[in-house]
Amino acid sequence: MTPRLADYIAAGRALDADERLDAAHQLLLSVDHDTGTDQADIEVVDRRVVEILDGTANLVDGHEAHAQVRAEIAALRK
Repeated sequence: MTPRLADYIAAGRALDADERLDAAHQLLLSVDHDTGTDQADIEVVDRRVVEILDGTANLVDGHEAHAQVRAEIAALRK
């Protein structure tokens, strides 16, 4: 790690949690490579994060979700 990067990281740690998350998000978006993710995908993820954090998302237990998918696949095979 360069001294310059260490300074940026130290400055980032002085930010509040929301600012750190926003900074991390903006840095990830600034990387110049094709991730196959477009702005619409990013907006969906951002919306879902807000729904999870504010409690309006309908969350399903992972084991239950897998069981449901397996049941749906089994029904299609019949």
